[in-house]
Amino acid sequence: MASNVNPTVRRRRLGQELRRLRELKGMTAEEVAERLLVSQSKISRLENGRRSISQRDVRDLCGVYEVEDHRIVDSLMQMAKDSRQQGWWHSFGDIPYSVYIGLETDAASLRVYDPQVVPGLLQTRQYAEALITGALPETAATDVEKRVQVRLRRQERITAPDNPLRLWTVMDEAALRRVVGNRSLMRDQLEQLVEQSQLPHVTVQVIPFEMGAHPGLNGQYAILEFPDAADSSVVYIEGVTSDLYLEKANDVQKYSVMYEHLRAQALNPDQSRQFIADIAKEYAR
Repeated sequence: MASNVNPTVRRRRLGQELRRLRELKGMTAEEVAERLLVSQSKISRLENGRRSISQRDVRDLCGVYEVEDHRIVDSLMQMAKDSRQQGWWHSFGDIPYSVYIGLETDAASLRVYDPQVVPGLLQTRQYAEALITGALPETAATDVEKRVQVRLRRQERITAPDNPLRLWTVMDEAALRRVVGNRSLMRDQLEQLVEQSQLPHVTVQVIPFEMGAHPGLNGQYAILEFPDAADSSVVYIEGVTSDLYLEKANDVQKYSVMYEHLRAQALNPDQSRQFIADIAKEYAR
């Protein structure tokens, strides 16, 4: 989906602009909330793009910020209208990480570290199904299938002939050794991983067990970067009941530096490819 109609990205851009207008006015979120008789949390959610923004919200906020240029107001109103459109993922119903999917859909590059499993964008269908079933044992078969279909649809960013997603992933050896499904399934998964790692826009690196302690031991995270300079990078950390999105420059910088350390400590791409291929052969025995 193009960035000019992606509702998630539209909400982020609109929220950033509304925050800028508030700061130009010298007002705090609490002061704005008091003026509009709403909660401070609503103002915060509107500004960080986590909540749908209605045209009425935009009109009221522009009134508080005394925006006199009708062209600015009209532009913001149009952005609010666009942000309420539905992305492709909405056709699958209620997806817990829909905000992330919206960001990933519009991202230019994605850096992922995963200590436990093969990243979703590089999973085979069988691996994804076995993984989701094992991780969510109380999930109905129909919901498992829906999640698998969403994952496969997301993977189209990797195979897109034009402007594919630039993916850089670092995995711990544990992700390759953990038998998800069965050994035959794992062999197929790792063989596909070797093939995908040869794509010009996909880089795969592995941190072997012998490396010992490293900066990624705190867990999985992803860094999304966007083609439009107006869209700040986002660090995404997946949770059990809720997810965390970090957008402050200082936070993104810290995770980016940590990722550079991970890349430096991992096997280089060629070594990683051979490492994965060797483990795949072990599953064939």
